[in-house]
Amino acid sequence: MNNDINRISIMEEMLADREDLKKDICNFIRDTVLVQLRKSGIIIGVSGGIDSAVVAALAAEALGSDRVFGLILPERESAPISRQLALDLCHTLNIPHREIPITPMLEQFGIYSEKESLICEIFPQYDPAVHSTSLTRPSLLTDEKILNVPSLELLENDRIIFSKRLSTSQFFHLLSLQNVKQRTRMIVEYMHAERMNYAVCGTTNKTELLLGFFVKYGDGGVDLEPVASCYKSQIYGLAELINLDRRIIARKPSPDTWSHETSDEEMALRLPYHIIDTILFAEERSIPIETIQNTTTMSITQIESAIQHINNLKKSARMLQSPVYG
Repeated sequence: MNNDINRISIMEEMLADREDLKKDICNFIRDTVLVQLRKSGIIIGVSGGIDSAVVAALAAEALGSDRVFGLILPERESAPISRQLALDLCHTLNIPHREIPITPMLEQFGIYSEKESLICEIFPQYDPAVHSTSLTRPSLLTDEKILNVPSLELLENDRIIFSKRLSTSQFFHLLSLQNVKQRTRMIVEYMHAERMNYAVCGTTNKTELLLGFFVKYGDGGVDLEPVASCYKSQIYGLAELINLDRRIIARKPSPDTWSHETSDEEMALRLPYHIIDTILFAEERSIPIETIQNTTTMSITQIESAIQHINNLKKSARMLQSPVYG
């Protein structure tokens, strides 16, 4: 690879050979499901987001649409558009599907009532019938040193009316409640997969896997991960290649578990995906920091801060990837 900082484009290099990447993923799905796991097909949780949409489309191409089953698992705080996009995708791909709202299960667990009580402690004026909430962290796209402290935002009519920093205990409490949603979805997926002799297919991409941006025994508890070798930016490249629904491509990446739209980039990662992918890809290919600066709008100080943040996330991710054995 050419390291000439005047000519190289890291992102162009990353997005090259999309056809070969698509072929490799389809081959992986076909071989893993039918030969290695000896399953009849795969179950995919179709969320209305780009990762599950790309995986579903490639799975349908690899196995045939009749061997791919889409599960649409909305809950009370899911964006309404998510359900519609998921339904439209299943119809477009001609894959059998079923919608199972998980709200009743989460209500039985007490997730919503416990979350509302906690939010009321933070914002006494909180009214779930009027307000929505979102989690955010300070961006790293600044030369200022800002503490990585998450804040909860209270919104009314899509306008932020209050924002408060969370204590460590408040943050972990909220996180524990949110993560139950992904784990509940996985229970439903395995219930159907075992009944049908299907494999549960994950949708975690390489960026998320490296940084630990998945829920252990939730979206991380699957039988195969077809796009675990693809950076998030490559997922967008594949979406363009296969002419995915433009509404899905245009959506902000989000866990879709908060009552107001909450972006991955603002909530957990603190950086846009294209910046993260540029840094990860540069590290993988031993591309110097000057090249990163040349192909982004970031200063050296910002890049160094971003690299440190990414390395910290990677260290934490290792704790999620396997149990600790004695």
